[in-house]
Amino acid sequence: MKQQIAQQPPYIRRASLPASPHRTGHHPGLHGEDQPYTTDDDAAYEPPRMKGSALFYAHGGVRQDAHGNPYLMIGNRPFYLHEGLPELPPQRASRRLTERSTEILPAQEEKQGFRPHWLVFVGVAMMIMVMGWVVLNTVANWWQVTQDDWHYGRPRTFQINAVVGHNDSPTHPSHFIALNLNGRIEVIEIPGGDATHERVYIGPTLMGDGQDLQPVTLSFKDVNGDGKPEMLIHIGDQTIVFLNDQGGFRPARTNEHMHL
Repeated sequence: MKQQIAQQPPYIRRASLPASPHRTGHHPGLHGEDQPYTTDDDAAYEPPRMKGSALFYAHGGVRQDAHGNPYLMIGNRPFYLHEGLPELPPQRASRRLTERSTEILPAQEEKQGFRPHWLVFVGVAMMIMVMGWVVLNTVANWWQVTQDDWHYGRPRTFQINAVVGHNDSPTHPSHFIALNLNGRIEVIEIPGGDATHERVYIGPTLMGDGQDLQPVTLSFKDVNGDGKPEMLIHIGDQTIVFLNDQGGFRPARTNEHMHL
């Protein structure tokens, strides 16, 4: 009999120990006489592994499919876990998956990022083009005014010599000075270089911002076929004709035919 008892595994001998006199369900360690003890045979004893839901939850309750995606088996149905969900017991995980089935997870939002509509890029491009055009136009106007300052000064002044038949000759040509004086065009003629016979011709008045800086130039050409050169006043892209008549110049009439 002793030999048979010695051959029995240790867990059978532990079962033959007297039961604790304390109430059922108490935590080990509250009473000294209930502390477990081991023998030499117990050192080599390994209790069987737990089966069922306790072991399933101990390892996180998470499985992986062939592609490495984590999921939970609740009953016979697999529930795939989104990245960032904490591991929960099967009952709580099922409720959590049901509540968040239509919710976008923060981790997914961070991965997607902000994607603006394509019309945003079109609007930005158009704004850059408009700003570039404004800047380019401003720089071009500034450069043009600066060049005019170098050539014509302020007020805008233009001078030229020409032989127009007013007591002048190639050796003593007449001198002409064209002025833009605060938007009012004036031409001064000094016939043959003699200032005592000076004449002043009043041209049009320019209206608008910056017109006082508009350059005025002169040229002389026979435009009516009488053999005498007329005075042509050039203001931007506009040309005003003064006909050479009776030893001076006068504005051309609308019924007079000219070939510019």
